[in-house]
Amino acid sequence: MLVGAIIGLVFKEDVLFLKPIGETFLQLLIMAAIPLVFFNLLAGLGAVGTIESFGKIGLKIIIYYLISTVFAITIGLTVMVISKAGNGMKLKGDVPEDIGQMPEIGQLLMDMVPTNIFKSFAEGNLIQIVLFAVLLGIVVLKLPEEQKEWFQTGFEKIAELMRKLVELILTASPLGLGALMAATFAEYGERIIGALTLFIVSVYIAQLGMVIIYMLILKIVGKISPIWFLNKTSALYATTVATCSSLASLAVALDIAEKELKLPKKIFSFTLPLGAQFNKDGTSIMLAGVLIFTAQAVGIEFTIIEMVQVVIVGLLIVEGSGGIPGGGLIVAMLFAQGFNLPLEIVAIVGGIYRLIDMGNTTVNCMGDMVATTVISKLDANWKPNV
Repeated sequence: MLVGAIIGLVFKEDVLFLKPIGETFLQLLIMAAIPLVFFNLLAGLGAVGTIESFGKIGLKIIIYYLISTVFAITIGLTVMVISKAGNGMKLKGDVPEDIGQMPEIGQLLMDMVPTNIFKSFAEGNLIQIVLFAVLLGIVVLKLPEEQKEWFQTGFEKIAELMRKLVELILTASPLGLGALMAATFAEYGERIIGALTLFIVSVYIAQLGMVIIYMLILKIVGKISPIWFLNKTSALYATTVATCSSLASLAVALDIAEKELKLPKKIFSFTLPLGAQFNKDGTSIMLAGVLIFTAQAVGIEFTIIEMVQVVIVGLLIVEGSGGIPGGGLIVAMLFAQGFNLPLEIVAIVGGIYRLIDMGNTTVNCMGDMVATTVISKLDANWKPNV
């Protein structure tokens, strides 16, 4: 990754021919991630054993994800208000505002339910796939023991096959990740310096604050060494930085949970796919940052009540970013539009969005892994292999 970044900064556009190599690697990861998530989730639910155990784990992880997202949005708002990164920005023109409407809560819930599960697989709609897998897993848990064992064995075999596929794809990771980094820095490297520098720095400071909270949760709640955890999961963050895709990184996260952390399959097979869709702390920080950045640029100051509204709306709308590279930018535009702010600055941020998305995806996936590790320690008597 470091070599790729240096090559991109030095040779600039001359190395953009490497971009298809990186994009192909990214597509291969996403290709493997969809079936891996589905069968891993089914295998994990079967390993839970009973409906009661499933409900206990599910409730805890959902509450954790909701609280961490509220923390993330609040941190993003606070840092951006203090830094005043949007002050001094000048608007040059209008940006078309026909990108969509702020989704209503009812519509958001309806969109979670697939009308055609094959269409959900084809489109990579992770939230619908996860919901279908959970419902199917609950049905299997209610079957007689003999039938349940038959399905459980089948799901585990296919999940293992998908993990082998991921292992094969990851053999190309040095080349794929290096090519992605070279192309990214060739395209966006020089734009770091300029009017958007303070915005980028502010977002990363907020995301660093969220990482510190994760480490405190590991140490205080889970009694787990943060250094040990970061060492075991470091390969995941190489993937998140280079791919900027929670979905592509999920395949790596599942592999690390099983082989490096050696977490219980019944936990990580459920919590990691769920987190990839619902727990987006990095994206939440970016959304709050873009909103305040845009408001400051046009001289608008939000009241405390409006800030609370931002947190609530952000908590709902963040589920729409989809886990794909750049998905958060579309949601940021909807977010700004929902508060009747001009979209021009959001579009300007789009020019350097990949640089921000590196941090978004890394924090998103780290949050999922921290939650999974702590739940494993508290609920399954798992102990770190130090």
